[in-house]
Amino acid sequence: MKLKVLIVDDEKFFVEPIKLILQKNGFDVIVAFDGMSGLKAARTQNPDIIMLDLMLPGISGYQVCRLLKFDELYEHIPIIMVSAMDSERDYKLGQQTGADLYITKPVSPDKLIKEINELLGK
Repeated sequence: MKLKVLIVDDEKFFVEPIKLILQKNGFDVIVAFDGMSGLKAARTQNPDIIMLDLMLPGISGYQVCRLLKFDELYEHIPIIMVSAMDSERDYKLGQQTGADLYITKPVSPDKLIKEINELLGK
């Protein structure tokens, strides 16, 4: 069975190449382009891992992460925060909201696959 990755990001030019890389590496990919859709997809699609942008229309990636990580039905899903914001404050906020990993854009495809596999215990 293929593992499912949920990508929540409002930038199509970022999502499309990442989606192709993940599919080429054997993952099923679900995409949401705003915070509320991402939250709904996480709750209905039960992904194995979530890639979550911070700056999203509607509710932010921080809020989505917090809502999922403080819900016992979804707290087990690893969340990778992906953002262009790379200050110490941003990393700390990511940790405080429960993100399992914080990586900055642009994302190296090889590094991303390696991090996903590590978080999934592969």
